[in-house]
Amino acid sequence: MNKLILLFVISSIFLIGVLIAINTDFLDNFLLNNIFNDNSSIKNFDANLLISIHSEADIIQKRNDLKNSIWYSNEIPKTEKIFVEKNISDTRFLNIKNLKQIDKIIIEMEHDVNSIVYLFHAQENNGELIIYHQGHSGGFVNGKSTIDFLLTNGYSVMAFSMPLKGLNSQPIVQIPNIGDIKLIEHDQFELLETNDFSPLHYFFSPINDSLNYLDKNYSFSKYHMIGISGGGWTTTVYPAIDTRIIKSFAVSGSLPLPLRIVPEDIGDYEQSHPKIYGIANYLELYVMSSYGHNREFVQVFNKFDPCCFSGTLFENYQDEIKNKLSKLNYGKFAIILDDTHNEHKISEYALEQILKKI
Repeated sequence: MNKLILLFVISSIFLIGVLIAINTDFLDNFLLNNIFNDNSSIKNFDANLLISIHSEADIIQKRNDLKNSIWYSNEIPKTEKIFVEKNISDTRFLNIKNLKQIDKIIIEMEHDVNSIVYLFHAQENNGELIIYHQGHSGGFVNGKSTIDFLLTNGYSVMAFSMPLKGLNSQPIVQIPNIGDIKLIEHDQFELLETNDFSPLHYFFSPINDSLNYLDKNYSFSKYHMIGISGGGWTTTVYPAIDTRIIKSFAVSGSLPLPLRIVPEDIGDYEQSHPKIYGIANYLELYVMSSYGHNREFVQVFNKFDPCCFSGTLFENYQDEIKNKLSKLNYGKFAIILDDTHNEHKISEYALEQILKKI
């Protein structure tokens, strides 16, 4: 009898394995239907009720409120603490194609937090520039293949790392009543918040300052933006504030907070800060980053991403965002679902789809 039970169990496991092998969506659909859809935050999710934008005036108001919450001003401040080193050498990028030169831009901010940016000039160029923003995994050198792809296709590239990542500083800061703290993770930024200072600006000021430098010294016809992971989050929020960004592509960057029901999707300090999302929730940020003449915001989801934001939960809001923009008359929103791999990355397929939209 025990042998028969064992044989039954083994046969059942084998049968399930065959079913999964035959239908690659089996496990994915099972999880979505039996775990995700049982979550009350998803059952009760209504995108239309959460979007309080009904006119351009609403967008302008939210944009100004975001600037005030981050910089305590209706305008993004212009900093003078920018240093530029022209035509630098970096052996990590020696074999990049169609590269004319690299300029290094250094932006210094409060508490000795800085942002080191590389401006990759395309030799044969189309006059447009793409901001590339890396995520939490390290510096923008991790995006070398993406930078290479964009340069090969004639785009100059301005590459950013998130605060405290890559070449950026990790200063020691003295906190009242606590002592010296070495800043290594974004969650520590909460210790720096005061009534007149928000560390949130560390994520956005370097982009603004660098674009101001480009506006003054070059004549690029368009600015676009691509970001992965935490850089995808930055690519979600910054174009909502700065309309100089025409086309923006956030890869594995965010989901509305009610749809984040697994620990991997929760994110850190910046992903759920009430200063931002009390003004504009994620759905409204999607609308704001999409809105404008010839503007478009695109979310790229890796369906089988082992890190975060996998699956097809975007189906709960994509039509509502498109309908809202249709009523506002300007701007486009799109989803690219990448099922060509099972990694946390910007794939060649995604880059090809992005290039078609730019």
